[in-house]
Amino acid sequence: MNVIVLASQKGGAGKTTLSRHLAVQAERVGEGPVVLIDADPQGGLAGWWNRRQSDRPVFFASSLEDLPDHLEQARRGGFNLVVIDTPPQATTLIQSVVRLADLVLIPTRPSPDDLDAVGRTIDIVEDAGKPMVFVINGATKNARITGQAAIALSQNGTVATPMIHHSVSFPSSGIDGRTVVELEPGSNPAREIAELWTYVSTRLRKSAKAAA
Repeated sequence: MNVIVLASQKGGAGKTTLSRHLAVQAERVGEGPVVLIDADPQGGLAGWWNRRQSDRPVFFASSLEDLPDHLEQARRGGFNLVVIDTPPQATTLIQSVVRLADLVLIPTRPSPDDLDAVGRTIDIVEDAGKPMVFVINGATKNARITGQAAIALSQNGTVATPMIHHSVSFPSSGIDGRTVVELEPGSNPAREIAELWTYVSTRLRKSAKAAA
């Protein structure tokens, strides 16, 4: 069972949106069963899942303290993948969650504020000795700042090649508990999510080989 944790000290980086999109895409391409865990007290994933008609991915609401027990339940239940959304706080509890991860994704918007805030998250992941990947989210096509952000982040770790560009399709698809890959499967946002999941899946396999 692989565990992906989405972590970022900065609110609004897109952890919740990416969590649900990656979990759904993993199910769609046959890399499930997937369990999606909402460890954020704000409950953004819970609200989305309650609007959803499909029962896949399976959903757990959890607290940071209860996560180890829920992961053990998922393991016993035969799940292949766990995707965990975390609150936007750099605390010792977040560090304990990161220690449970096989891969940590750090969503970052290409803005000076986001780049300034990413350092503490990097410290937490590095202290835990876990592999991490930056995901540039909410980018504007052909904007110079997007390239500058990628260069800045690459000095601290791996940056996912697929970027997620700003689109109203992301929030609008969540109105009835779906994702862009379900609502607009042929769209550019759906293609970006599919490419990002392929990238993340490949990184997971590489991490598993390195740990073996």
